Amino acid sequence: MQLRFPDLAPHLARSLLPAYLVAGDEPLQTLEAADAIRVAARARGHTTREVLEADGKFDWNRLAAEAGNLSLFGDRRLIELRLPGGRPGAPGSAAIAEYLARPPEDAVLLLITPKLERDQSRAAWVKAVDESGAVVQIWPVDADRLPSWTAQRLRQRGLLPAPGVAELLAERAEGNLLACVQEIEKLLLIKGPGPVTREEAAAAVADSARYDVYQLVDCALEGAAARSLRMLRGLRAEGTAEPVVLWALARELRTLAGVAHDLERGARPEQAFAAHKVWDKRRPLVQKAARRQRAREWQALLGLCARCDRAIKGLDPAAPWLLLEDLVLAIAGALPLRSATG
Repeated sequence: MQLRFPDLAPHLARSLLPAYLVAGDEPLQTLEAADAIRVAARARGHTTREVLEADGKFDWNRLAAEAGNLSLFGDRRLIELRLPGGRPGAPGSAAIAEYLARPPEDAVLLLITPKLERDQSRAAWVKAVDESGAVVQIWPVDADRLPSWTAQRLRQRGLLPAPGVAELLAERAEGNLLACVQEIEKLLLIKGPGPVTREEAAAAVADSARYDVYQLVDCALEGAAARSLRMLRGLRAEGTAEPVVLWALARELRTLAGVAHDLERGARPEQAFAAHKVWDKRRPLVQKAARRQRAREWQALLGLCARCDRAIKGLDPAAPWLLLEDLVLAIAGALPLRSATG
């Protein structure tokens, strides 16, 4: 059977199947789905857990051996089979199918894989899980749904968000659910359960250095070179670590290079933004900057990021903060590419 992630908990409250496949690239929900199955199995007496890591050198006979093993104390077992590559190959597919043809009565099989591609979804071993157990495919929470997802998580933790709080946290996390949950936990620790206003949320979860780095990036994208330079020097004076600034600039440059490349190849702006996960509110800003230089020029600035990283680590004699100034001015369009990368 196919199970949606929101339906997994109600299902586990009613029954426990011989096998589950959890597949997805979104770390938080993949972890939570696997944990829910582990907890449900333990509650039903599956107190022994065996973990098998099926890498390229894995001996698939071990799965059959685990199926035939009997616990010394008669405990029920959870056999956790991790497939980091997502493709078990012919021997692995045959071994999984054979296991599920006659699943042991005292064991539950939990398979964990990255996102299944379309051809993988039709593989024999996936069909075998679908027939005797459940396939739980984890899909990312898109930008439009993230504020409501965040609001739900806040309420689950005993926080009652005022209008704008969920949107603030969703924007701060930028689609990273794990980061969003961490911000919620930080807010709960500082504020405690109960109502929370937007101002309280901003004060509680804002890492001032990181927040100013975001402002710095947007200012540079806008093309406000002088203000960007003042902000960068202010961050330095406040003791902000160079890697934090470099991380924010490099991340934005990778987005700009990708968006500019797609636009040059004839993609519509909406397609380019969606492909590179640019949030709606930032799209005009990113589009304005992406058209300022060609994709190869944005890509070249990533080389300057690499040099700055070496300088931070003491592997290049250049001063890291001066290189960061060049980066900011180049993004803002105030420093010719040749001067920045020369």
